[in-house]
Amino acid sequence: MKCPFCGCNDTQVKDSRNVDDDTAVRRRRECPECGQRFTTFEHVQLRDLMVVKKNGERVMFDRDKLARSISLAVRKRPIAAERVEKIVNSIQRRLESTGETEIPSTQIGEMVMEALATLDHVAYIRFASVYRDFREPKDFEDFLETLEQMAKPKGE
Repeated sequence: MKCPFCGCNDTQVKDSRNVDDDTAVRRRRECPECGQRFTTFEHVQLRDLMVVKKNGERVMFDRDKLARSISLAVRKRPIAAERVEKIVNSIQRRLESTGETEIPSTQIGEMVMEALATLDHVAYIRFASVYRDFREPKDFEDFLETLEQMAKPKGE
């Protein structure tokens, strides 16, 4: 692993730990040239996933982009970073287990919506406002009305 500080190609692993329910390895590394320490993470990747956007463009699946999107939705909410990481891991595993190599971005968006709906309603609404492209207050009102209808017990 190349040192991000000085570019040395020969860094040493000082400590390794399993993280994220044993789906990743966290390694503490040290550079023998400059003495700096840094952390790397290894995640299992079963296959390369391509995301097919609404406009037809294809891009590589980026778990960090997914994590940033969810983190923005839960920002300033009482949600631990570990919960966000578990959601990201869960979504990535579900995508990889489909056997498909091309995944529509809408499928990923719906998976995030599903996860946030059970995690935090405010984060769910924040994500929905971007994902569903809310443009005016009426869009929020309509969405909240739909949420209220879903929350009502059957038979009311």
